[in-house]
Amino acid sequence: MADILLEGRELTKYYPVTKGLLQRVIGYVRAVDGISFTIEHGKTLSLVGESGAGKTTAAKAVLLLERLTSGTILFEGKDVYKFSKSQLKTQYRPRVQSVQQNPWSSMNPRMRVRDIIAEPLVVNTKKTKEEIRSRVLELLDQVGLSPDQADYYPHEFSGGQRQRIAVARALALNPSLVVLDEPVSALDVSIRAQIMNLLKDLQEQYNLSYLVIAHNLATVRFMSHSVAIMYLGQIVEYGEAEALFLKPLHPYTRALISASILTLPEDEDQNVQKIILSGEMPSPLNPPPGCRFHTRCSEAIDICSKVPPEVRTIGTQQVKCHLYDDPGVQSASSK
Repeated sequence: MADILLEGRELTKYYPVTKGLLQRVIGYVRAVDGISFTIEHGKTLSLVGESGAGKTTAAKAVLLLERLTSGTILFEGKDVYKFSKSQLKTQYRPRVQSVQQNPWSSMNPRMRVRDIIAEPLVVNTKKTKEEIRSRVLELLDQVGLSPDQADYYPHEFSGGQRQRIAVARALALNPSLVVLDEPVSALDVSIRAQIMNLLKDLQEQYNLSYLVIAHNLATVRFMSHSVAIMYLGQIVEYGEAEALFLKPLHPYTRALISASILTLPEDEDQNVQKIILSGEMPSPLNPPPGCRFHTRCSEAIDICSKVPPEVRTIGTQQVKCHLYDDPGVQSASSK
């Protein structure tokens, strides 16, 4: 049985939309609508999709920055929402940390780097000043920075170096899970590979688990052990990363991959064709009936606009698509 660190079960987050002076509720934005996933010890799960798919809301729920409308988050088998304030402070929050997309906006420009990295230790532990100083220097070394740079301010570093500082701060409390929200998208292309290699090295060294929020498929393929493709608040395909990239099942997954510049030697015989999606993602305030992707899907059939598809398991992948209702029927582009 898989060694599961965190599990999300049927996570749902609706935001009320109000109108008028009395703030009458006229509807709900279905940001996350019944998604489930697992993250194993030492493994990486990536949530992928267009802007508005619900990726960041799901990550905020894991970080307890958003209260779920319904659903359960299990951490090492325990329901996080049943933790007391004391348990959250000692057993969950220190073990679940995050690295934000923009390393500049996530740091106080008036604080020296040593204080930025030390802050989680000062707030959450009873270490002495000397112990904290020693830990800060150790963390700087682990992320490839010089201990001499501890007295510098954030503006004295490049974007890649600032992201290394953010990683060091996230590791200060020896977390089990780090949520990476677009960890390299704000960096120059030449720096991205360095940061991704650093994250993978740290994962191997400390048996870290990652939840990656991303839209860049090259980053996702390099970092991930498993991938969940999100569309309009729901997961439409979920499975092992390599299997998903080599043989995507859902039409939306195929469209994302065809639109990327991601090509590897083993893909050359796949004869990947460019798929252009029509229109824009519908509003999560009023999602279409049936399959939520049917309004943009070139392979949609009659049932797609009427009945929500159920999850089908095909090999190591799970897919929500009526094209797989009959195991003997598959779309032409997936054969």
